Amino acid sequence: MNTNEERTKQETVCVVGLGYVGLPLAVRARERGYRVIGFDVNEERNALINDGKSPIEDQYLEAKLPKYRFEATNNPERIREADILLICVPTPVDELHNPDLTPVENASQTVAKNLKKGALVVLESTVNPGVSEEIIAPLFEKEGHTIGHDVFLAHCPERINPGDDVWNVTNIPRVVGAFDAEGLARAVRFYESIVDGEIRPMKSIREAEAVKVVENSFRDINIAFVNELARSFDCLDIDVADVIRGASTKPFSFMPHFPSCGVGGHCIPVDPYYLIERAKRAGFDHKFLRLAREINNGMPEYTVELLQDALNEVGLPLNKTGVGVLGLSYKANIDDLRESPSLEIIKHLKRHRATVHVFDPHIKDQSTVSSLEALLEASTALILATNHREFLSELPPEILKKHGILVFIDGKNAFDKKAYQEAGIVYKGIGR
Repeated sequence: MNTNEERTKQETVCVVGLGYVGLPLAVRARERGYRVIGFDVNEERNALINDGKSPIEDQYLEAKLPKYRFEATNNPERIREADILLICVPTPVDELHNPDLTPVENASQTVAKNLKKGALVVLESTVNPGVSEEIIAPLFEKEGHTIGHDVFLAHCPERINPGDDVWNVTNIPRVVGAFDAEGLARAVRFYESIVDGEIRPMKSIREAEAVKVVENSFRDINIAFVNELARSFDCLDIDVADVIRGASTKPFSFMPHFPSCGVGGHCIPVDPYYLIERAKRAGFDHKFLRLAREINNGMPEYTVELLQDALNEVGLPLNKTGVGVLGLSYKANIDDLRESPSLEIIKHLKRHRATVHVFDPHIKDQSTVSSLEALLEASTALILATNHREFLSELPPEILKKHGILVFIDGKNAFDKKAYQEAGIVYKGIGR
């Protein structure tokens, strides 16, 4: 057994926050030979994990958790057993899009109060540049810890893509920053032991914080661009999806992004606000990022406007018309509701007094009907908000005609426009 393997066998990892980020990390660390403790305040979640059941719909977790079991607890004293601690709690925004660092601060305080001397603490939660220096480090110092002496602080911004069959916690490259050379070396060594991908050390912890915000701001800006194109091309009678595919034939200097009924998930709709607000405090106004957020936030309402226009074509008002919303999760084939455009679409429909029916095969407990069949029976119009595989295979034009569906709003541009139009259904996509 080599030195690294010996160290792994002897070290204990504590993952604080067993959600979409923390739980796969905990399982992966256990898979690679670490002793693992999971800390989460959610007792119901802990109970499932301790039974070897994943509280999250995820192929990796469903395959690996029963085999690589670990103890999940809400007892903060267990944190003292850990040599390596990973803080993986949410960093949300409020209704006014102001960043809320309360979960990170609370988790950091809990760790700081229950810390083994010499432990490595890695913040995985996405934060704006400066949080580790201005907020996290002082919390540890307040508890009597000296950074770089009896605690080593690092930041490795989470990278996870729910529902991805190729890229997951085992192989996505990572970046790491720390306050000092020893903390950086230890963090890099740990991630190299659990990730089969490049681990890139950054020159500072602030650079590491900036990486994640830049990644998701890049995506947000490009999505906003094609969403604006979609609305423009709808006026110009141009199919934006075909145009993007045409532009994609250029083998350099173009990266395809596609429009939809909105941007969801915990990263893209959230992370830009962290940079916007932090830069504002430093005296800089991110006009471009603010505009991108405004455009993307407006897509659910635009989708409902498309529905109103389509209903006008068949002589129906939105008021009291049965509208079936297909999907609740922000992304296909998962059960993640975070920042989902579906929730905003439903709010706008109810504001217009539509009779709303909702079905998501992955989130049945929050659906308003028991099946896709029941949703079709109750609806006159449909909005595809999530392109689950179940919908893609079970909604041909003849099924919609059979159930008397007059209008179909394809919020993901997932279906053949011509086929539905030829069947006599008013079809509208996003920019097509």
